[in-house]
Amino acid sequence: MNASRRRLLSALGLAPALALTGCGFALRQTQDFPFKTLYGNFSENSPLGVELRRNFLGSGRIDLVTDAKKMADTDAILDILSEVRQQVVVGMNASGQVREMQLRLRVSFRLRTPQGEEWIEPVELYQQRDLSFTETAALSKEIEMNMMYRDMQTDIVQQIMRRLSIVKPRKAVPVPAAAKP
Repeated sequence: MNASRRRLLSALGLAPALALTGCGFALRQTQDFPFKTLYGNFSENSPLGVELRRNFLGSGRIDLVTDAKKMADTDAILDILSEVRQQVVVGMNASGQVREMQLRLRVSFRLRTPQGEEWIEPVELYQQRDLSFTETAALSKEIEMNMMYRDMQTDIVQQIMRRLSIVKPRKAVPVPAAAKP
């Protein structure tokens, strides 16, 4: 009975694994980019810049250049055009105290070549989160707010990385020779 029970349990354990392999499930792989060197035109001190840098270097597939003198030698240039963090009050109680806030993060960027050809035209990515607020727990709400901003930032960085990985550089189309009479 013990051996048959073991066989039954091992068969039940294999069933989900076999089902997953048959459906095409695969773990997320590192992204493959159409360029090998990238100049990052973003602040290395901003939280967004730090996370972008970490993601590019962590991919192991891109040489990230931050020296402006070497910008012309890169395959592509990532410009972070703006990064705006906002806190908007959306709810107050009868005595005028804030009860609910909305946190917003807007990042706009573009990808271009050193020659000026735009591979990704300026795009704005937007994230927002709602946050209930009480004055008695102001310190913990500030910590929660920072965690929400970090979460939104991570989402936006992942969106940027996915967009950069699917870029299709335009090939120069040869100009046909003029028809000879």
